[in-house]
Amino acid sequence: QVQLVESGGGLVQAGGSLRLSCTASGGISSVSAMGWYRQAPGKEREMAASITSGGVTNYAESVKGRFIISRDYDKKTVYLQMNSLKPEDTAVYYCNIEGYDVAWPPRRLSSWGRGTQVTVSS
Repeated sequence: QVQLVESGGGLVQAGGSLRLSCTASGGISSVSAMGWYRQAPGKEREMAASITSGGVTNYAESVKGRFIISRDYDKKTVYLQMNSLKPEDTAVYYCNIEGYDVAWPPRRLSSWGRGTQVTVSS
């Protein structure tokens, strides 16, 4: 059983910055990729940014040049630095981790955090 602990959300004015953190614990032997997804009211959940164990990053077009994803695999932690925030960035942000469980042979798993609210005022 994997638990994801998220922090860093809050209220910020347009043009401001926030840094989200997510740490995984329990029931995971290794991490393949970590990422951040977001869901605005009435909208489908979308990928904002992701990063693989090899350091390959992927960003939604709407956040390129403004958001930076990074990770510390030793700590099983992923960060999302959000700069130049816009009101349209307002959403619940969910942490996701993909990896392998503690069984042998290990089995693939995908786990989600509970979400953290990011609100950007105009």
